[in-house]
Amino acid sequence: MIRSLQLLPAILLAASTVAAPPAVAADEVAANSVAEKYAALLERDYVYPETGKRYAAAIRAAIASGRYTMLTGEALGAAIDADVAAVAPDGHLRVRIPEGAAKPGEAAPTRYPPRVPIEQPGWIAPGIAFVRFNIFPDDAAVTAAAEKFMADHADAKAIIFDIRTHGGGGLDQMDVIFPWLFAEPTRLVTMATRASVDAEGGSPIDGIASLRTVKGDAGMVAREHWVTPNADPRLRDAKIYVLTSGGTASAAEHFSLAMKHTGRGTLVGAPTAGANHFGRGEELGGGYGAFIPVGRTYDPATGKDWEGDGIAPDIAVAPAEALLRVLTDLGIEPDEAERLSEAHMPSRPMERRKPRPAR
Repeated sequence: MIRSLQLLPAILLAASTVAAPPAVAADEVAANSVAEKYAALLERDYVYPETGKRYAAAIRAAIASGRYTMLTGEALGAAIDADVAAVAPDGHLRVRIPEGAAKPGEAAPTRYPPRVPIEQPGWIAPGIAFVRFNIFPDDAAVTAAAEKFMADHADAKAIIFDIRTHGGGGLDQMDVIFPWLFAEPTRLVTMATRASVDAEGGSPIDGIASLRTVKGDAGMVAREHWVTPNADPRLRDAKIYVLTSGGTASAAEHFSLAMKHTGRGTLVGAPTAGANHFGRGEELGGGYGAFIPVGRTYDPATGKDWEGDGIAPDIAVAPAEALLRVLTDLGIEPDEAERLSEAHMPSRPMERRKPRPAR
């Protein structure tokens, strides 16, 4: 996602000649209400209008067939996700279920602790700075910490950005990192929001100072992400390495593409997650939620984004070996590079998020 920005009434089921048990009726109303609200949001706001209509039609067909009847928690999320993915996969589309929603005997979804935004910042070796970002949050303290890291390591000959477990976020931290790395104003990527969403004031990227509105495709409002160099030239010739994996998603892929297509950084690791579309979080009722993609980010030179495919690294190695490869390329002795790599291994998964199992 880019920022955590944030309707329809519940559908009433027609009465049948034989009344269902109250618990069943309540479950059915809740499940169908969640599904219908999701369908309405996708139809109204999804980045590609025709695809949004197809998503909504598939969900409504499932409602009509009774597919979601009596489903709750993980089972309901899995069923809706499967119906949406069958229309067109999207790396951001996944129903968020309420905390503790799993029933007895039903496997609860894997939940990791909240992401620590910045880990292990500092000098990893003489002249070589290292920092791991796990998320780019809407948090002024994290932005200040990112800016301080750059200032504190402005004499580095190389900086290693570890985003192998970076799940997404916004532009704030990027906008205090990039000015240190470029010698002249540079266009990084283009971001295009569905025009109807933008016109209603619903764009999650409207008003960001580093974005410039430009002419774009019909039905979209395009903004280019630019970097303006700061006054300190010390890092402009530093080597920049970006460690990637299948767990590198969304805003982290934005960061990766900006480094790759400008030639300013070298990506080392595995292809990224392929979760391109940016958007905003929405509540579906009953503790359920969803992220609704309203725009896409792409290479301004080619017009291509990374949805589904990810961004290929410049140097392809197993993600767990990416830091080892960079350190040895920078002249660190193999034994010491291996020790440092192990000491800086991420604790979160370095792989693409797996789809929910079919029910």
